[in-house]
Amino acid sequence: MQSIYHNPLLRMAPGYAFSGDIHWQSPSNIAIVKYWGKHGQQLPRNPSISFTLQAAYTETEFSYVPRETTGEEISLDFFFEGQAQAAFAQKIVKFLSALAAEEILPFLTQFHLTIHSANSFPHSAGIASSASSMSALALCLCSMEQELFGTLTDPVEFYRKASFLARLGSGSACRSLYPVMGSWGKIEKQAGSSDLWGSPCADWVHPVFHTFHDDILIVSKGEKSVSSRAGHQLMEGNPYANARYQQATNNLDQLVDILKSGDVHAFGQIAELEALTLHALMMSSQPPYLLMKPNSLAMIEKIRQYRLDTQQPLYFTLDAGPNLHLLYPAEIAGHVAPFIQAELLPLCEEGKYIADRVGTGPVKF
Repeated sequence: MQSIYHNPLLRMAPGYAFSGDIHWQSPSNIAIVKYWGKHGQQLPRNPSISFTLQAAYTETEFSYVPRETTGEEISLDFFFEGQAQAAFAQKIVKFLSALAAEEILPFLTQFHLTIHSANSFPHSAGIASSASSMSALALCLCSMEQELFGTLTDPVEFYRKASFLARLGSGSACRSLYPVMGSWGKIEKQAGSSDLWGSPCADWVHPVFHTFHDDILIVSKGEKSVSSRAGHQLMEGNPYANARYQQATNNLDQLVDILKSGDVHAFGQIAELEALTLHALMMSSQPPYLLMKPNSLAMIEKIRQYRLDTQQPLYFTLDAGPNLHLLYPAEIAGHVAPFIQAELLPLCEEGKYIADRVGTGPVKF
C-alpha cells in the first residue's frame, strides 16, 4: 500500500552540491495506556497515551554531504556514544533504505550520512531508548527535507511527518514528538488522532499532570528474556488479545476525561491497571514469559502500603520489563523522597534510580 507521504519528486537535480549539519534532542516516554500488539506496517492494535519525559533523551547529530559515487543503497557512518556500532548501523540502514525505496524520502540515497547518537541514560535502565532515538532521527530527517526542498514549513505538518517516520522505526517513538503527553491511535474524543502518527495532548491535559514526576526504579539492568518486538508478535496468538484491545480502548476513553479534570487518584488507578494487565498478557502468551522480578513485586506492595498509610497519590507503572516507574504530582515530592530512600532504593540494583519528570518535548540546536 502506497504511503500518504509517497513523493518521488523529493530528489535532488543533477549537479547538486548541498551539505548540512542537523542536531536534535528528543525524549523518551512512558506509556500510561499501553500499546501491545501491532499489525500491518507498524500499526497499533489499540490506542495508547504516554507522558513525555524530560531527563531521559537521545541527542543526535546528523550530517549529510553529496555522495562521490551514485547508487541506490544507503551510505552511512553511525556512531553511538562515540563508538562505531555495526549492529545499530544495520538497523538504521534498513530503516532508511525502506524510506528511500518507498519514495517517502527518496533523496537519502543521494547523500553520504554521518550520525552521532548518545543517550542521557544508561542502557537497560527501564527507559525506552528506541522511542527517543528513532524520534530524534525522524526529526533530523524532516529537517533535512526542509533544508533541501523548502517543505514542511508548517510546524504542525513538520511534527506530524516526523511522528509518522518515527512510528515506522519504533511504534512508541511517534508519541515522543510532543510536550507533556502524546497519544497514538484513533481516539474518539481526540480530533486528529490517527494510527499513522502520534498526536499532541498538552492543550487539553490538566495542569497538575504537566509537572508530574516519574522516578524510575532500577530493579534489574539485565537484558530482557523476551524483547518487546517478540512480545508484540506473541499477542497474535494470545487468547485474551481481542478483549485486551477493547479494554485499552475503554481505558483510554475514560482517561481522556480524567486527564482533563485533573483527577489524580482516578488516573493512578488506570495507570496501575494498565501496567499489571500488560504483564498478565505476557504470562498468558504462548509460550508464557515473566519479566517482573521478585523485587518488582516487593516494590508494588510497599507502594500500595504507603498509599494506604499516608493517603498520598503515589502510583506505579511498568513497561515491558522489571523496572518500576513511580508516578506522583510535584506537590508531594517532599513526602515521597524519604520513602524512596528508605524503602525502595534497597530493592534497586546497586541502590540506584533515575529521577525524571514530565517534559517539554524535543529540542533543536
